[in-house]
Amino acid sequence: MRIVLPLAFVVCLIAPGLFAQDPGSCPARPLCLESADAAPSDTQQRAPVEQPGVSAALDDSAQPPTKPAEPDFVEAAPKSRPTPLFGQQPKRILGIMPNFRAVSAGATPPPPTLRQNFLVATRNSFDYSSFVFVGITSLLAEANDAHPQLGEGIDGFERYSWRGWVDKTDGNYWVIFVLPTLFHQDERYYALGQGGAWKRLTYSASRILITPSYHEHSSFNISEILGRGIAQGISLTYYPSQTRTPGAIAQKYAYAIGRDALTNIFREFWPDIATHVLHRRS
Repeated sequence: MRIVLPLAFVVCLIAPGLFAQDPGSCPARPLCLESADAAPSDTQQRAPVEQPGVSAALDDSAQPPTKPAEPDFVEAAPKSRPTPLFGQQPKRILGIMPNFRAVSAGATPPPPTLRQNFLVATRNSFDYSSFVFVGITSLLAEANDAHPQLGEGIDGFERYSWRGWVDKTDGNYWVIFVLPTLFHQDERYYALGQGGAWKRLTYSASRILITPSYHEHSSFNISEILGRGIAQGISLTYYPSQTRTPGAIAQKYAYAIGRDALTNIFREFWPDIATHVLHRRS
């Protein structure tokens, strides 16, 4: 009994230390070793697991895209030919006759301004060709003795010349500047350029009666008809009394209108004459 009690006391002291388990330890040594061998350590790197298709995509993205092969030469695109233009109107015909009022076929410029009308009327009146034209008509009038009171010779030529120049200048400002500005009419000549000869002839001659307005509508050419009439009325003040008869005035008026019609016809067909007859550009 004496021996049993001390042994029991010793066992009670040792037993808690033998059977106590560490929270991080395993109950059996073999099991702990087996689980430790199976679990990967923190310091070890896991081998990447390759998936089919992913690695190929990564490899393709890493490489820069290749440009398509360029041909050895590039064939130039055929150049488009410019559309031929007809009825191109020069600023001067034969380098002498002023043609400032003409518009080439197919062109649609904006309506002329007040300043443009004034400049065209001034250029037509004071251009050097105007003095040449007046000189020729004055010689013809003197040769035909159109106004006997004006005399003959050099003195007669001078009297014919300044009156002829005033006729031309006065008419230009009325027909090109004053009346078109008041009635909003475009007194420029718009060339037709294409079509049959008769069609172009009647068109160009009829422009003394028909002209476009500033709104691009055809209208009666009151600027031409009335303007030439006013100019002839003013001429009564400086021509001899013997020629200030209704018949003489009507003849001069018809001459001025006819001259403008012939000028339009000449403008219309001049590009054809320059190209097919003179073999040069207009």
